[in-house]
Amino acid sequence: MMQNVSRSLSDLLGSAYLKAVCRAHAFLTGASLDACEALANEKVDFYPPAFAERQKALMAQIGKQAVPPFSCEGVGAPSASYRAAQRTPASPLGGLGAFRIGENGKLYFAGKSEHYHIPLGHSFPGYRLVEFAKKLGIPNATHNNTRGYITRLLERRLVAAANGLAPDDEETLNAVLEKKEPGVLNGVINLETGSLAVEAALKMMLSRFYSLNGTPAPYAGRIPVFLVMADRAGGVTAGYHGTTIFAQTMRGLWPAFEEKAEEAELYKVVPVPINDPEAFRGILQRYNTPPYKTAGFCHEIILMNYGGIRLSEEFLQSAYAACRETDTPVLCDEIQSCAWCEGLFLFRQYGLKPDFVSIGKGFGGGQYPASRILFSKAFDTLDQFGALVTNGQEELASLVYLITIEFLQENGALITEAGRYYEEQTKALAARYPDVCAGVEGQAHMTALRFFTVEDAVAFCRFLNDACIDISAQAYKPNCPPVALTKLPLITTPAMADLLLSHFEHALQSLAKKEGA
Repeated sequence: MMQNVSRSLSDLLGSAYLKAVCRAHAFLTGASLDACEALANEKVDFYPPAFAERQKALMAQIGKQAVPPFSCEGVGAPSASYRAAQRTPASPLGGLGAFRIGENGKLYFAGKSEHYHIPLGHSFPGYRLVEFAKKLGIPNATHNNTRGYITRLLERRLVAAANGLAPDDEETLNAVLEKKEPGVLNGVINLETGSLAVEAALKMMLSRFYSLNGTPAPYAGRIPVFLVMADRAGGVTAGYHGTTIFAQTMRGLWPAFEEKAEEAELYKVVPVPINDPEAFRGILQRYNTPPYKTAGFCHEIILMNYGGIRLSEEFLQSAYAACRETDTPVLCDEIQSCAWCEGLFLFRQYGLKPDFVSIGKGFGGGQYPASRILFSKAFDTLDQFGALVTNGQEELASLVYLITIEFLQENGALITEAGRYYEEQTKALAARYPDVCAGVEGQAHMTALRFFTVEDAVAFCRFLNDACIDISAQAYKPNCPPVALTKLPLITTPAMADLLLSHFEHALQSLAKKEGA
């Protein structure tokens, strides 16, 4: 079980800053300075025993009618695609930890952490500190040239974690911040969404071919080639990397647009086979020959939008070495995997040194849309308006990051243990149903069950969705391995995982009987 952490705002942000905040709030509002300082120093339990016990109790109630259903005729004003995807009965009336109550009044288990937003669940007690910050008048809205203290503190904390430094190792951190070497992550741009974080990295890669602001581009005249992960048919649909047009052309959308861009020699997108180091080196050699030049290699570690396939350490380490030899920057897209492992970043477990790392979703805890691009200052080519986002510097969003990081760093070993247990037990379960399950993909809390057929993957997920367990089948890509994706909240204990796996087994038993009929 996760260990409780108790912190005050002063503990997280420093007493000097909180004293200044309290004086400012007292002056602006006439509030008592003593009362402000008492709130600044009040400790909050991040994971109190009562919260943990309630999680255990609720796990046994999944699928039960918790409250009377709420009926509403309102459908909003969605696009056609959003309307088709809407599941109103599961829309939230409330949530606590790994659970939510839907509009149908039933209790749901958030088996995908509400699409990767809540590593610590709904209403995580530690986020009460955000309410304290609001009461002390800490403004949320700042801008690029007035980045607040909390955001600046977070930037340093992220750089420290990305480089494996202790938070209080200021001397080493200051030395890292001065470096301008590829593979040293020592810059941060604060952005609203993962799409914009990835876009910022792509812009920095592209600026080495086309000048953003008149600064000479070192590879001007060469055709930039972006390498992405290939799907099983050799196409480019395995990755995701966001919803901007540029990023979408890298996963097979806007094909006519991308074709015209390639014909005009503006840029080219080339897929590289999954986990094939030799093929990667061959492609890299081909596209570092004039008129081409590799602009960047963009990858996720676990392809959560393509069967949950995990890229191997051997492949990635070989690919990174080849990229370094050819001056090819690497973007490790951790929007989906960040915060879901010990050490905060999955790339560190693989011994990788990327030039760009996009992060988001998990660190914001479902409280704020707040993503970041960590980058090496060797590629610091954007002016202030090159990746401008008005709301990217929000102070309270940065505070949420710091709360999340504090709790996860205190519980890193337990996170690893629980994730390993869930993965091992899921593998054992799949092995008991070899006629239905083709194996297991992903890793730890991001484990995915792979099926032989799309129909079985869909039927498995439908069975569990009907039981109010929120997981999904990845069946919308024609060449994608059929899987059932999970991404369990990190507060899921081994005992809770056992109950979840018992539901999985009921579904597999049903499928096995159908296969044998």
